[in-house]
Amino acid sequence: MYEYKFVETSLGGFFSSPTHRETISEYAADGWRLVQVLPLAYNGHGKPTSYEIIFERPVLD
Repeated sequence: MYEYKFVETSLGGFFSSPTHRETISEYAADGWRLVQVLPLAYNGHGKPTSYEIIFERPVLD
């Protein structure tokens, strides 16, 4: 059995904080495993502007 965490981010735009790498490292340190990154919104040129990072970890009994 797994539990999931969904984190919305801009994936480290120039002025964003924290960056996607910091976010992934932070959750990994707490036992979360990166599953997938999904784009949520796009600009007028079709470039993704925000994402959802999906993490999972085993449910602890």
